[in-house]
Amino acid sequence: MQGTGAAAGFDTDAATRLRRVIGKLARSMNESASSEELTPTQASVLGVVVARGPIRISAVAELEGVNPTMLSRVMGVLEQKGLIERSSATSDQRGVVAEATPEGREKSRRILERRTATLLAVVERLPEPTAAALRDALPALEELTAAFAERRPTLAREG
Repeated sequence: MQGTGAAAGFDTDAATRLRRVIGKLARSMNESASSEELTPTQASVLGVVVARGPIRISAVAELEGVNPTMLSRVMGVLEQKGLIERSSATSDQRGVVAEATPEGREKSRRILERRTATLLAVVERLPEPTAAALRDALPALEELTAAFAERRPTLAREG
């Protein structure tokens, strides 16, 4: 299906504004990870492992857009904290998979709950028309997220 974003007035300026807003929102939401003594990257990687695990380390690297060396360090910290376990993939002994421990799943749950509570508290302070516009924009934002995922062939296959 051919995109029609440009025809709808979505130009470079709109793309720049959206990129900036998404970045600021992501940074604001990442603050909740620090209360769990994790960096934003560690919290994000843990969230991927909880949501998709057991998952190959290479898939985590692709999902997170993190280079393998940095991901190895992050995984090492998460493993040291008892939040994940790494093991050899059963189908390919060269591959490594990660799976969250019960403590890791609980920590990830707390981070997600804190992020949701924070977002709700902020949205509740907005004027009702603004909150409604945000709710109405959710399908478009979800479609945007899916379009980014389709750009990564491996991830599109893994779902």
